[in-house]
Amino acid sequence: MKVIKRDGRAVEYDKEKIEIAIEKANKEVRKSEKISKAEINEIINYIEELDRKRMLVEDIQDIIEQKLMEYKKYELAKKYIVYRYTRTLVRKQNTTDESILGLIKNQEMIKEDLEKDVTLVSNQRDYIAGEVSKDLTKRILLPEKITKAHEDGILHFHDSEYFLQPTLNSSLINLSDMLEKGTVINGKLIKSPKSFQVACTVTTQIILTVASNQYGGQSIDLRHLGKYLRKSKEKFQKEIEQICKGQVSKDLINNIVKNKIEKELASGIQTIRYQLNTLTTANGNSPLITLFLNLVQDEYIEENAMIIEEMLKQRKQGIENEEEVICKLEKTPKLIYVLYEYNSLKGGKYDYLTKLALNCSIKTLSPSYISAKKIYNDNNALCMAGDMSMLPPWKDKEGNYKFEGRFNQGIVTINLPQIGILSNKDENKFFKLLDERLELCYEALMCRHYALLGTKSDTSPIHWRYGAISRLEKGEKIDNLLKNGYSTLSLGYIGLYELVKLLKGVSISKKQGEEIAIKVIKYLKKTVEKWRKETGLGFTLYGTTQEQIAKRFMKIDKEEYTNIEEITDKYSYTNSHHINSCEDINLYDRLKLEAKFEEITSGGAVSYVNLKNEENLR
Repeated sequence: MKVIKRDGRAVEYDKEKIEIAIEKANKEVRKSEKISKAEINEIINYIEELDRKRMLVEDIQDIIEQKLMEYKKYELAKKYIVYRYTRTLVRKQNTTDESILGLIKNQEMIKEDLEKDVTLVSNQRDYIAGEVSKDLTKRILLPEKITKAHEDGILHFHDSEYFLQPTLNSSLINLSDMLEKGTVINGKLIKSPKSFQVACTVTTQIILTVASNQYGGQSIDLRHLGKYLRKSKEKFQKEIEQICKGQVSKDLINNIVKNKIEKELASGIQTIRYQLNTLTTANGNSPLITLFLNLVQDEYIEENAMIIEEMLKQRKQGIENEEEVICKLEKTPKLIYVLYEYNSLKGGKYDYLTKLALNCSIKTLSPSYISAKKIYNDNNALCMAGDMSMLPPWKDKEGNYKFEGRFNQGIVTINLPQIGILSNKDENKFFKLLDERLELCYEALMCRHYALLGTKSDTSPIHWRYGAISRLEKGEKIDNLLKNGYSTLSLGYIGLYELVKLLKGVSISKKQGEEIAIKVIKYLKKTVEKWRKETGLGFTLYGTTQEQIAKRFMKIDKEEYTNIEEITDKYSYTNSHHINSCEDINLYDRLKLEAKFEEITSGGAVSYVNLKNEENLR
């Protein structure tokens, strides 16, 4: 049996520790109150006969107290409670010691659980700060039942290492506002750029500063740079005309300007790519940024077409690493290409960009794609955190949609397979358990909301005062941005595929499996909508795609319920509503089925397929 300690570590069960704890209390009571060796063994046998694969240390201690009371050893029970409390006070001062010292002495212990190189001093510093924050979050900041639900794998409280501070999750940066009106970074005023190159540099400075003052991802729409490419063109045109003073032909001037603007364009895009791949945020990582290649039909569409084309060409070329080897699979920035009628390979003017994007995807696995119909309708808004989290629609007082300058307050993900295991094919029992656990998820999400309420704009000026999210006054509270659906609170889910197997014994791709899967996701959506109506907060349903969480849930359930064929005998549970990658299914059928769930999960979802050969493309 594994015993889960208060800091989340799993250790082997050791009955001697129980004996020692009871004996220490035993020595401090009268003879009539002492417990015999046989009775101690009875308590230990009772714990072991539960035949649990994993138990929280608090649960074991609760059982001991209960048994002492049953033996009517009230004085002894009191002494044990005092002993337990004293040990808790000691732990409150050093619960993070082992994990932190283990990191410094042996990075390999935890490297597999991190997305950063923990051999670097800067990353170690962030990890240490995160461990302290997680420890305080578990012991003090969160209600005990939420902490216990997280440890038991009932739910996952995302990003607990950032809960100690009043900081937001992923955001959609209002780049247009910041470039047009200017911004302030590190107390220095950054005025509106006069050229494309400067606009690109300022954009990367904004991204770095925003990323250093929040967790999660950020997104920006590159179309806002089109205006500054035109400014550069107009500046070049004016300069060349003044130099030439009518002595050369207009065509020659235009060619010179064209050549200069192409160089400016290439240099600006290269600045963005190099900066985002080399700069590091306060947490030691490159910014988790997504760039939208969004060809909106406005006055700058031609300039934006040039920007998109250059970005795709440079991404296709790749970037050199320290060994001077060309890397094609760049982690950052993420690119998302937006499809309209006029660039969706139906004979539109800008089909050439889509063909270039597809060719780039074949070579580099980037960009990803999203339909404009999904962006500009009454169910969704623009993606805000890469290829996952979505914003539901929100209109200002004039009735205009507002996409940029919005954000997510936090995410809690529910473990669906665990409920399926416990319900033992009983659908009524499943929905009863689901309701109980959704209530826990709701309370956990409200913890996120309450943690941000009352936050003042000075905590992160780049977000709240200087345009990334808003233009609040100094010292003004951000509360209005947390309410009325302006920002979101996301209920995530993992393991729908395994849940269907547990409830119906068939795959989600079969009719019976699809029916129960749709029923469950609609039930989750209905619950989220009820929360939204009751509170006025922007609750959304989110198809969680973090593999580490899927792996964590399955590891917990495997320890508790042993190997269950096609459920806990794998590397991890299946993300969100995805069809398991091992299933033999046509890629078009896969996408068609998963699309049904994406229509329900307005808080965000992503689909992907593996193209192994040309046959899959037909």
